Amino acid sequence: MKTTLYSTDGKKLKQIEAPEFFSANVRTDLIQKITESLKKRQPYAPNPLAGNNYSASGKLKHHRHVWKSQYGRGISRVPRKIMSRKGSQFDWVAATVPNARGGRRAHPPKIISMIESGKINKKELKLAEMSALSATASEKWITKRYSSLAGEKIDQLPFIIESKVSGIKAKELLNGIKTIFGEKIFTVAIQKKDLRNGKGKLRGRRYKKSAGLLIVLGKDEKLKTTAFDTAEARTLSVTDLASGGPGRLTLYTEKAMEDLGKRFDEREENKGDDKSNIKKQARTKENKK
Repeated sequence: MKTTLYSTDGKKLKQIEAPEFFSANVRTDLIQKITESLKKRQPYAPNPLAGNNYSASGKLKHHRHVWKSQYGRGISRVPRKIMSRKGSQFDWVAATVPNARGGRRAHPPKIISMIESGKINKKELKLAEMSALSATASEKWITKRYSSLAGEKIDQLPFIIESKVSGIKAKELLNGIKTIFGEKIFTVAIQKKDLRNGKGKLRGRRYKKSAGLLIVLGKDEKLKTTAFDTAEARTLSVTDLASGGPGRLTLYTEKAMEDLGKRFDEREENKGDDKSNIKKQARTKENKK
């Protein structure tokens, strides 16, 4: 799969061979599975000690001739705290139980249930990552995700730029990307932040923002800009590439392409090591027998 390497000012430098994972099949089922399992949820829960910060006995006796008994007082058998007492006469108030004033909650939300993410198979994760990368290099998936680009001809996918973005100014980068993409695609690439309609403004979601362009950087590459999202190739995830669906508009640096290739090669090597370790363990078991 051939593609074009662009300079930072938008000029075509040369034709290069894109890695094989850009030609993989796009598995939307795996992408959806991974994005759902990696969704982050803000944990919330009451204080674990709420409703238990005072002494309330739950073992009060309820039969006759016993000091500190609830018998004959016409009160229910719930844990109570002593507000005041005079001899064997007590002024009790129900506490601790959920139906008492100031008591603990019956079944409060638990943080552990919110921070545990679903288990992901390694092979499925790898296929989902390759599918998400492949969709960024497909005209079909990009035009499907962005309705405003329907019928637009998008050539030279995936978009790759030389690794000199760290040293250039934001204005020069914007002009270079505009030259690479063209006027119509550039309007989609810029992030837009709008005021939300309706009552959502009053409920913690006052603004809505478009995804815009994602720039994937290599190791030790840095870019200061608020116009685009950036991600490092080593930590690039499916949620970065396909959180709203496969086919996000993405620009890769030349160094990022090398890092992505090394990342998938290392996984293949680790996979071979795992297989050899399994065989060694099987041999040792046979020898012991």
